Amino acid sequence: MSFIQDTLSIFKKRELLFLESNKESEDVYSFLFEKEKDLTWKAGQHGLFTITHKKIKSPIRPFTIASAPSENMVRLTMRISDQPSDFKKAMLELKQGMHVKMSGPVGGFYLKDNSPSLLIAGGIGITPFRSIVKQVEAEENGQDNKIHLLYLDSNRSFIFKDELDGIADNTSVEVTYLDSRDELHQEIDKFTNLYLNSGKYYIAGPKSMVDAMSTYLLNNNIPKRNIKKDAFSGY
Repeated sequence: MSFIQDTLSIFKKRELLFLESNKESEDVYSFLFEKEKDLTWKAGQHGLFTITHKKIKSPIRPFTIASAPSENMVRLTMRISDQPSDFKKAMLELKQGMHVKMSGPVGGFYLKDNSPSLLIAGGIGITPFRSIVKQVEAEENGQDNKIHLLYLDSNRSFIFKDELDGIADNTSVEVTYLDSRDELHQEIDKFTNLYLNSGKYYIAGPKSMVDAMSTYLLNNNIPKRNIKKDAFSGY
């Protein structure tokens, strides 16, 4: 059913009006677009975005929607290096009133039930989890759903930290900031010891990190069906 929904959704194309951009850290930027009234998505999903204001070689790229459906904008947050791709150069050139095209949303990387959930973010992999925990904040009705976010960043830049801390203060979501794989393994072990196969595990970040954490969970007898992955590539 999810595959069919994604196939149908990918044909839904719309133009998004660019509002503004913000620099989150030394090399991370957020781009904000107007959200049309009929546009919605499941927190954690992504869309396919197309550059329209200039011709570039590869104008279409997938990006997680970093905003929650309950927010009034579409937020794309991405790392942009000193030598960015043509796509990211074009994103930096956006001015108010310009548009990008969006297809989707698509993907199965979202919370599906009230199971205890461990969210494991590596670097820019925090983007789907920002959407997820913002939506939890908007919807929480006093229920104590166990959600623990582990945010690994060896540079300790921790984008969205103020927002995440605010969500942790006002909801049942727990957030732990980490700067080493050893610390991450220790926190994963604490969660698996408590919840074992009743827990769900979501991993997002660079492909090497996602693969390593998935293997770590499998080696600790977590069933593959309980692990959801969202691997990020550079563009």
